[in-house]
Amino acid sequence: MKFLFYCLIFFSSSFTLAQKKIIYTNKAPKPIGPYSQGVLAGKTLYVAGQIGITAGGEIHTDCIDNETTQALHNIHVILQAAKMDYKHVVKATIYLTDLKDFAKVNEIYGTCFKENPPARETVEVKALPKGAHVEIAVIAVGN
Repeated sequence: MKFLFYCLIFFSSSFTLAQKKIIYTNKAPKPIGPYSQGVLAGKTLYVAGQIGITAGGEIHTDCIDNETTQALHNIHVILQAAKMDYKHVVKATIYLTDLKDFAKVNEIYGTCFKENPPARETVEVKALPKGAHVEIAVIAVGN
C-alpha cells in the first residue's frame, strides 16, 4: 500500500511539472529577482506583479497614470507571449502605495477590461519595488 501511495505521489508530481511552462518576452521588463514574468500551468497563466517599468528598465514614478499604463502594457505583452489577451484574465490584484490613487488607476484599468471584467481586489501597501506606486498581478485562463 505504501508503495502505491509513493508511486501516485511521484507520477502526479511528474505530471504537474511537465505541465509547467515559463513564459518570457523581451517586450516586458526582465524580472528583477528570482521569479518568472509568467508561468503557464496547464491552461492557467500566472503573471507576476508588474510595475510601471519599461522593457529597457526605465521607471518614471512621477505620474500614477503613466505607471499604471506601463504596468498594464507589461501584462498585455506577457499575455500575448502565452497566446492570450485581457479577455482571458479571470483574477487581478492591484497594489497601491496610496489609495488616493484608486480612482485614476481604476479608470485606466477599466480601459483594458471593458466587458466581463475579472474578479479583483485592490490593497494599499507600504512600499513597492523601485519606488513604484502601483503593481498589478493577474491570473488568466486560456482555451
